[in-house]
Amino acid sequence: MISSCSRAHLTRAVIEGISFGIRDIFALMNEAGLRAIDQVRVSGGGAKSVVWRQILADILGTELVTVNTTEGAAYGAALLAGVAAGNWSNVDEACAHTIRVTDSVSPNPANTSRYDEIYRHYQSLYPSLRSVSHALSAIESSTAQS
Repeated sequence: MISSCSRAHLTRAVIEGISFGIRDIFALMNEAGLRAIDQVRVSGGGAKSVVWRQILADILGTELVTVNTTEGAAYGAALLAGVAAGNWSNVDEACAHTIRVTDSVSPNPANTSRYDEIYRHYQSLYPSLRSVSHALSAIESSTAQS
C-alpha cells in the first residue's frame, strides 16, 4: 500500500497535537478564572522553528514571541537567584532589565478559524478513547510488574 502521507505530514500532525494539548491547558486556566493570555513567549529548541511557531500562534489564537534567551528554565532560575541576592527588587524588574522580544508571530485568522473547527474534533477524542486508554494502561501496569 502506498501512503500519501510523508514524514513532513506526520511531523506536522505531531506538532499540531502538542499545540492542541497546550490549548487545552490554556482553556483549563481560563476555566479556573485566570486572566486571558494575550501573548505567549517561547524559547528553546521548538521555538527555533518558524513553522511550529506559526502553528502554535494559529491554534492558540494569540501572538507568539521569541526572546533573547534559549535557556528558559535555567535562565528563569538565574533571575530568581538574582532577585534573592538583591540584584533586582522583584521578578518583574529582573525580567524588564534582561529579557527582550526578538521576533513576533501573529495568528493567521484563516488558519485560526480552521484550527478552531479541528480543535472541536480533537476535544472529542479523549472521551471517545478513555476506555481504550485505561485498558492499555492496565496492560502496561501488568507488564511492568512481571
